[in-house]
Amino acid sequence: MALEGGAGELGTILAKQKAAHLRDGIPSVEKRIDWLDRSIDLLATHGDALNEAMREDFGHRSKDQSNFTDIAGSIGALKHAKKHVKKWMKPEKRSTDFPLGLFGAKARIHYQPKGVIGVISPWNFPVNLTFTPLAGVFAAGNRTMIKPSEFTEQTSELMKKLFAEYYSEEEVAVVTGGPDVGAAFSKLAFDHLLFTGATSIAYHVMRAAADNLVPLTLELGGKSPVILGESADLEKAANRIMAGKTLNAGQICLAPDYAFVPKDKTKDFIQAATKSVETMFPSGVKDNDDYTSVINQRHFERLNGYLDDARAKGAEVIDLNPKDEDLSQQPHHKIAPTIIVDPTDDMKVMQDEIFGPILPIKSYGSTQEAVDYINAHPRPLGLYYFGQDADEREHVLNNTTSGGVTVNDVIFHVAQEDLPFGGVGPSGMGSYHGVDGFREFSHRKSVYTQVGADLMAVARPPYGEKYRKLVSGRLKK
Repeated sequence: MALEGGAGELGTILAKQKAAHLRDGIPSVEKRIDWLDRSIDLLATHGDALNEAMREDFGHRSKDQSNFTDIAGSIGALKHAKKHVKKWMKPEKRSTDFPLGLFGAKARIHYQPKGVIGVISPWNFPVNLTFTPLAGVFAAGNRTMIKPSEFTEQTSELMKKLFAEYYSEEEVAVVTGGPDVGAAFSKLAFDHLLFTGATSIAYHVMRAAADNLVPLTLELGGKSPVILGESADLEKAANRIMAGKTLNAGQICLAPDYAFVPKDKTKDFIQAATKSVETMFPSGVKDNDDYTSVINQRHFERLNGYLDDARAKGAEVIDLNPKDEDLSQQPHHKIAPTIIVDPTDDMKVMQDEIFGPILPIKSYGSTQEAVDYINAHPRPLGLYYFGQDADEREHVLNNTTSGGVTVNDVIFHVAQEDLPFGGVGPSGMGSYHGVDGFREFSHRKSVYTQVGADLMAVARPPYGEKYRKLVSGRLKK
């Protein structure tokens, strides 16, 4: 459903929120906690309805997964902000230049709300990636306008309805619609804009925001690699990698995109991965409530196109299909977990972010070989290392650049609310979660309070010997 009135109505809503921000002034800690509490109540009360909406949008989505990733995950972030916001709001002391501090000069950082934050949320975790940013947005004392994805229409419309019940339009406004609404939304003069989605779309968002010099947080994706060291426990690694690869059917910006496996352990890893999938989905995947569908026909065809392309170019493609089910005839867009052995760089699966339950594995001879490959490609959102060799681990950490790292697992660094979450270069700009989200959506205002005595009179014309002596002391090495 498109927004009636188009761009003009969007601008009217933004103006209303900005006016309310100026009218009411900086929100108290009580007001911020109230905003956070309302979102917690919304999710706790209507989690089942949101869950069902996501299930409809995906064709099939695991209810248990949705409760964990989208409902509980969002509530956790909001509760964390509620617990710490009073501390976060306190002015931060900074040092003053000698000798001013001795005479009573003070330097502080005041965290001030920016005003109105725009949030463009994606389809893959439509509830989590709408509500989790609000932990930082509300804690920082901001109002917000939200544009959720048109791919998850049922979820987006339900969120629009629920937000309208829990907040006034001056506090939170949700606008729905397709790419035209998204384009108009990106052009608004927000005080900050958060976009979560594909890198290809981020270019357009950034250009649109530039017209109003709107500061941006871009949460993107990329091809997040896994390195299995020689000391890695293959069975444990395979269990954790395949759990990350099949969660939400691999439709995660942080999903392990491809894995480096020591040459002499490739077969053992494939066996361990096969066993892992059989353990997680013993009844198969076709009618398994725990196994999520690909979001729509377009992405279903895209992923199958990767597999067809890999086969055509000579790759070994292994379906991890526990019951050998025929997935060509099904009401939903399910794809069995699939491994591609030693793909070449000319294959599409090694060029694009996969965003599906397909795992290419590359055999390697040395850790440096894997590091060199990673460094020859765009910096990823996540990187994962498995192994017990501390020197090897530190070599990987110190010689690669990524948004974040999980050691001996995948994805889990994003679940630590006290760690910043963000990318670098093509995988993102800026970060949020916890105190870092509070700071991202705050203006850090420098406040200096001068001493009572006129100590700096010496620095005013006419310049004399005292002034020259003061300056000369600062010119020394």
